[in-house]
Amino acid sequence: MAVQVSVLGNTLCLSTPFSSPKPILPLRVHKTRANPKCCFAALSASAAPLLQANSNREEIGRPLANFAPDIWGDCFLTLPFHNSEFESCAKQVEMLKAKVKDMLVASATDPVANMHLIHTLCRLGVSHHFQNEIEMQLAHYFATLDVIKDHDLHTIAVVFQVFRFHGYNTSSDVFNKFKDANGKFKASDIKGIISLHEATQFRINGEAILEEAMTFTKSELQSIASQSTDSDLTEYIVNALKRPYFIDLERSEARQFIYFYEKDKSRNETLLKFAKYDFNWIQMLHQQELKTLYSWWNEVDIASKVPYMRHRLVECYLTAVGYYFEPRYALGRNMYTKMVMMWIVLDDTYDSYATFEELQCLTDAMKRFDISAMDKLPAGYLKLVYKTILDVHDEVEEMVRDEGRSFAVDYVRKEFTETVEAFHEQARWVHEGDQPTWDEYIKTAMKSAGGNVTMAQVLIGMGDADEKAYQCLINTDNIIYKAINLAARLYNDIATNEREEKGGAVTGTMCYMKQYGVAREEATEAFKAMIEAACLELKQGCLRPTPIPRQIINRVINYLRLCITFYMDDIDGYTIPEETWIKDMVNQMLIHPIPI
Repeated sequence: MAVQVSVLGNTLCLSTPFSSPKPILPLRVHKTRANPKCCFAALSASAAPLLQANSNREEIGRPLANFAPDIWGDCFLTLPFHNSEFESCAKQVEMLKAKVKDMLVASATDPVANMHLIHTLCRLGVSHHFQNEIEMQLAHYFATLDVIKDHDLHTIAVVFQVFRFHGYNTSSDVFNKFKDANGKFKASDIKGIISLHEATQFRINGEAILEEAMTFTKSELQSIASQSTDSDLTEYIVNALKRPYFIDLERSEARQFIYFYEKDKSRNETLLKFAKYDFNWIQMLHQQELKTLYSWWNEVDIASKVPYMRHRLVECYLTAVGYYFEPRYALGRNMYTKMVMMWIVLDDTYDSYATFEELQCLTDAMKRFDISAMDKLPAGYLKLVYKTILDVHDEVEEMVRDEGRSFAVDYVRKEFTETVEAFHEQARWVHEGDQPTWDEYIKTAMKSAGGNVTMAQVLIGMGDADEKAYQCLINTDNIIYKAINLAARLYNDIATNEREEKGGAVTGTMCYMKQYGVAREEATEAFKAMIEAACLELKQGCLRPTPIPRQIINRVINYLRLCITFYMDDIDGYTIPEETWIKDMVNQMLIHPIPI
């Protein structure tokens, strides 16, 4: 059934059902915490008692969501850290890096072997060490290499993946040679089928051959897995079907692939050892960063004064790692996590505590984004929330001022303010008992999804993100802008609609059901079709040539991966991480090292 979607300005027509893995992280669910340098002595004295008193007065009519508590406690504050172990690991990484670089240079004489090596480096999570070398080699190959000539399905599928993974729009017509006279895919070996299935995750609009390949390989792999007596093969297939590597978080995928690569009899021991040491070394860096953030959060101590908010410092930091895990982005992860925690405070204030009258005052103050507006706020807890948000953004600006990047914080403030206005409009719907049409809803809800403010926050930590990059990503006519905001909004709506409706909120599902006269299940399927169409548009918009550097485009793709991860199985992983595999991801990515 074709689904017509007019919300992106252009009509998206989807002729195939939604088939991608389920959603992840909600942009608006990025919720943030307060700044360590804030002085709250006077504010907190009045905020806490007022908050407690208001929470007991039913006549105020507060939403009062009951969020689950933080599940991590002081875990990251008590993790052992041994500097000698860290330094030893770092030395191993540097030594093995030199050996692997030699392998990469030597393999350049054999383009196919070189492409296989690049593919393995990407899957193992160590390609970030060789970005310049890989970029030079791929640019040359894309202009000269004939991937069709005399190669099997596995090789062609790998080459296709490597090119598409790095943004090169190599043609999917290379797979036509593997069809029979009737236009059906021919049987192949297991390795070829798995690689073809993984290649289908890079499909864009109009690639019917990859849609056919996805249907074919999914059926074949399910059949193989159900009959295989090889438990390792079955496990790999099940993982490939559930979590194709293109949509998995980079650190999660690296750990998973290291696990499978170690079982591969044809593995290269140097690559395996390098990947393990590199993963553990970066994990130790991340643990120390998170420990620093815990100290910041405890110093701010907003959690005890604003108890209605979701306490999700670890989950917010996990998203920072999801955007950019590389060591050189340590400052970016610190700034982003703090800003996202502020986002959580604000989101939960609008959705889960403040009265509409209070929100009117808060919205006016947020439009000004200036400390002089604080006196207009009617409640002590609002003054605390407002000052904390201002202080965090001031701190971030101080961090980047010497680099001449204050403009980046200005963009964040602007996008933050526009999203708050969307929050206020949604609060007005509830206050006035107004149910908008679907078209009216999605126009506002795409802004409240927070895609723009999230990307603006992420780019602050990237020195190569100039004003051109910001202007490009916040351009409402940009295909990337439209796609990420629509996908984020619908992922969130699918995962949260029933819970939010019980709390009295206006949801996209109810607006869609009313406008089109359909049941909830039909609305959900329509949303999934729209998400699929938006994802295809996004992937196409991220192919070269792009007006912004590839490193920035990669963060946009990581945004999509985070949405898929945090909304997997239609569950809101931010709000209830204990019921999702977010808890497992934290353990794998941030707590437990890989045995060497």
